[in-house]
Amino acid sequence: MKTSTTTIVSLLAISAFSLTTARAEQPHMRRALEHLRAARAELQAAEHNKGGWRLRAIENTDRAIVETERGIGFAR
Repeated sequence: MKTSTTTIVSLLAISAFSLTTARAEQPHMRRALEHLRAARAELQAAEHNKGGWRLRAIENTDRAIVETERGIGFAR
């Protein structure tokens, strides 16, 4: 009985550690953030006369970057 309890507790601790580690790393969120920053750089480099749509896209990308950073921070 004591051995099975110890085994269960150990497995739960290992599982919790694994989930915390995976949650903290967030490879998909970090890659998305990299892509958003790259997209912003491309929009900045684009020609300026787009009837206001380029500027709107930059603003929306900036908001997406902030929200993604907040999501990464929330999971820490």
